[in-house]
Amino acid sequence: MIDERSIVLRPASAADSARIASLFTDEGYPAGPSDIDARLERFGSPYSMVLVADHEGELLGFIALHVLPRFEHGDRIVRVLALVVDPGVRERGVGHLLMSEAERVGREVDAAFVEITAGHHRPEARHLYEALGYDSGMTTYLRKRL
Repeated sequence: MIDERSIVLRPASAADSARIASLFTDEGYPAGPSDIDARLERFGSPYSMVLVADHEGELLGFIALHVLPRFEHGDRIVRVLALVVDPGVRERGVGHLLMSEAERVGREVDAAFVEITAGHHRPEARHLYEALGYDSGMTTYLRKRL
């Protein structure tokens, strides 16, 4: 049994790339360790980060987020770009911890809100976000492939 108090949230490092790649690939987003290395380099700033949930040296999940300034207001938003938790430890609070950390980052940078996208094909993710108080009624999302 995992005690939430024994989970350490820390910035991802190159040593985590293989595990992150494995988790991401299992979620349907194929990536190799070298892909993750390159992405971690792009996310190494105060406004772009990848954080991992580490339990006694075992990486249980990760979250990638970016802080964006809003043009229409003088504040910022935190955009969660990826959240993945090992299927073997889901429903044990790891996702909650990672989302709480995104919210803490948001408060630290005076963000107005945290936003995340959850596809309709991932009802368990939508349930998690709604349980955490995220408004699923705000789902205006348009996209054009380039």
